[in-house]
Amino acid sequence: MDAKKILATYKKQGARIETKGRVKLKGKSDFSLWYTPGVGAAATHLGKHPEDARKMSIKKNSVAVVSDGSAVLGLGNIGPYGALPVMEGKALIFKEMASIDAWPVVLDTQDPDEIVRTVKAIAPSFGGINLEDIAAPNCFDIEKRLSEELDIPVMHDDQHGTAIVVLAGLINAAKVVKKDIKKMNVVINGAGAAGTAVAKLLLAAGITDIILLDRIGTIYVGRAELNAEKIILAALTNPRKVQGGLVEAIKGADMFIGVSGKGLLKAEHVASMAPRGIVFALANPDPEILPEEAKRAGAAVIATGRSDYPNQINNALVFPGIFRGALDKGVKKITEETKLRAARALAALVSKPTAAKIIPDLLDPRVVKAVARAVR
Repeated sequence: MDAKKILATYKKQGARIETKGRVKLKGKSDFSLWYTPGVGAAATHLGKHPEDARKMSIKKNSVAVVSDGSAVLGLGNIGPYGALPVMEGKALIFKEMASIDAWPVVLDTQDPDEIVRTVKAIAPSFGGINLEDIAAPNCFDIEKRLSEELDIPVMHDDQHGTAIVVLAGLINAAKVVKKDIKKMNVVINGAGAAGTAVAKLLLAAGITDIILLDRIGTIYVGRAELNAEKIILAALTNPRKVQGGLVEAIKGADMFIGVSGKGLLKAEHVASMAPRGIVFALANPDPEILPEEAKRAGAAVIATGRSDYPNQINNALVFPGIFRGALDKGVKKITEETKLRAARALAALVSKPTAAKIIPDLLDPRVVKAVARAVR
């Protein structure tokens, strides 16, 4: 799309979301009930019984979409104002797809301690916290601390939303190529927030032969200069201790998952994969390899993060349903088992997978309900 036209549309539209009253103020009796003096009774009650806020306030159906702007889409660290339109777009998706009132909250700090303190301070107003576009490794610590210290569901969507959709797509892609996912050899290019979460969820699904690569190369036990998160990943993955770069890692692989950058996967890489290889090139807006090139090189099933190609792997298929289910059922934690159930529920919506159809469409009305049912 033309950037100038997009900017003109945004400037003309202004805000894409707004607050809207669910009750009317038609007369003095309404003011008396919903504000003073009636609101005093509600305030006094909640002061003594804060647990009832889920029934008596916006907490029942509200999610904060929180970002520090440190890793916005593929644009990098562009700060809170750069993050604001993205968070507003997420809030719009929450409302339109799952009838959830979501609020963009962009923070003018990238200090993990300050982010945790701030989110904890505003948490009483919300029934859930959707973290978004926070760079690794800070995102891991922030999510872990908030999940432990709050009694409402917290999910970093870049990690877990992506991982759930990838697993759902993999379940169906494996059916198309007639391979057992637990016996597959999977290469993940990119060891940031998304790559780390994808690896951990695939491990939880029973896949044991996973190789992760960062900018230096394969991650393995004993490699120098690994941060704390990558030391954990090294212990969990790469059982064959493959060393080197993508050339060495992808040879004979059944699947490539790219959460890295434009053009990093070459035709010769794809050609060196196992027969009936699967390629998920998810870098946005420009994938690691274009689908037509991957197909010519021998890939049997191809997915991207883009809407102009078949098999769009998009976390918007997940986060509305996850939070819809969590809010409706009073769920306080999004567990690994929840993510596995959500992935299987999403995959099951495609009854007869084909190379061109391994994942439901973003606008499929069954998606939110199916994912929400998976949350327990």
